[in-house]
Amino acid sequence: MDLDKKRAGLKTAAMKFRDTAVIFLATGCYLGRVPVAPGTFGSLLGLLICVVLSDIWLISAVLITIAFIGCSVWIADEAEKHLNREDPGCIVIDEMAGMMVTLLGLPFNLFTAAAGFALFRLLDILKPFPIRFVERRLPGGIGVVADDIVAGLLANAVLRVVLSF
Repeated sequence: MDLDKKRAGLKTAAMKFRDTAVIFLATGCYLGRVPVAPGTFGSLLGLLICVVLSDIWLISAVLITIAFIGCSVWIADEAEKHLNREDPGCIVIDEMAGMMVTLLGLPFNLFTAAAGFALFRLLDILKPFPIRFVERRLPGGIGVVADDIVAGLLANAVLRVVLSF
């Protein structure tokens, strides 16, 4: 009987740790709890990740970005369940992933960082087609993350066109 209570206590502690870890990651180290413009703060954290990715081989950066997106979908899905809300603003891991896609494969410098950040935020806020379409059609964590990935892809394409001139 005593052993069962200990096991139950350990299981409860592990679940609490898991929930805390999910919220910590989903909110970008709690930056998503900032009362004003949490998505902007999440994008800034994503920009910091891009600094690190800019110093590694492109294939490694692509693989890390894909893995991050996959983890982001799961984390956002779990955070939605824990918070009992669909796509709450405090979840900013999607902005981090979108920022990573925005600058993926581009030369990292002050211009691309600033232009990519501004362009991604503009697209993420305005949600022109197909971004809003994706956001409305996909459920759970995939819906939370996918619209930011599409915004990142569009921002990346625009930056590539600008840089070609």
